[in-house]
Amino acid sequence: MKESLQTQNSFYHDIKSILQTARDNAYKSVNFIMAEAYWNIGKKIVEVEQNGETKAKYGSNLISELSKQLTVDFGAGFSARNIRNMRQFYNCFPIWQTVSAKLSWSHYLLILKIENEKARDYYIQETIASNWSVRALERQINLLYYERIISSQEK
Repeated sequence: MKESLQTQNSFYHDIKSILQTARDNAYKSVNFIMAEAYWNIGKKIVEVEQNGETKAKYGSNLISELSKQLTVDFGAGFSARNIRNMRQFYNCFPIWQTVSAKLSWSHYLLILKIENEKARDYYIQETIASNWSVRALERQINLLYYERIISSQEK
């Protein structure tokens, strides 16, 4: 009887593990697909509003109008600020293949705040290698982790 209970318990945990892995993979896939959509939105904005330039012409209201229309059609998540983040995402990563499927949109939002390209690349690689959560990445950025490593190497 006891062995049967252990077998059932093991069986349940195996099934639970299968479902948890499937959910985790689905979440990562959806997150990456949305990051790709945001990248494509950023690309389209650069092409249309900026004519391929890094900055829009003064007075352009394309983003605010787009924000209003997308919010009506798709709900929250399309504030002018978020749409500017999408544009910046494309500008920071103009080659889609350089975007990692291992990072979430929330990771990229933090990384976009980093002006130094080498620091951005470092945080991306370290986040992937160390499997940092968004909170862990934010903590490392706030602690100037990259700058401290560079500083210690220079001494």
